[in-house]
Amino acid sequence: MSLVQKPAPDFTASAVMPDGSTAPLTLSSFKGKKYVVLFFYPFDFTFVCPTEILGFSNHIAEFEKRNVQVIGCSIDSPHVHRAWRSTPVDQGGIGAIKYPLVADVNKDIARSYGVLLEGGMALRGTFLIDKAGTVRQVTVNDLPLGRSIDETLRLVDALQHTEEHGEVCPVGWQKGKTAMKANPQGVASYLKENAAKL
Repeated sequence: MSLVQKPAPDFTASAVMPDGSTAPLTLSSFKGKKYVVLFFYPFDFTFVCPTEILGFSNHIAEFEKRNVQVIGCSIDSPHVHRAWRSTPVDQGGIGAIKYPLVADVNKDIARSYGVLLEGGMALRGTFLIDKAGTVRQVTVNDLPLGRSIDETLRLVDALQHTEEHGEVCPVGWQKGKTAMKANPQGVASYLKENAAKL
């Protein structure tokens, strides 16, 4: 069952922070302050996972500009997270990434978000949570399919645009482009100008 439009399941768990320390992280501590992109990945020291983790880290300034806290999560322990951070990138490590990695050792977080596989690892789930703590968008990829950081940023922009302007964002909408009024006239006007470009 989708979590979209529902409160994001809260959790407190150990996380390896950007400075390399380990500390408890509580999801609800961001409520009322920041948007959250919470993403799950299968395991540390794997193949597609470091490309995604580094992708989010390399774009962290773009997320921060949008007041978004990025949080990664897998079923690995904090010790494994730290070891992966300490491993050079050219040897399959991730280096000093710029956001927390949560240790979901008991698998309760992945289970509560509906991404835990029977074999005990998480699918590539991405959850966009608004400042009220409500899940607004969910994408779940199978294990071999890496996600798009650009698409995650686009969805953050779309959510923030709808909150600010009360408009809806049509197919492929990008920040700075025309959106639509959520009424028949708005849709008709948009389609008249843009139908051939869709």
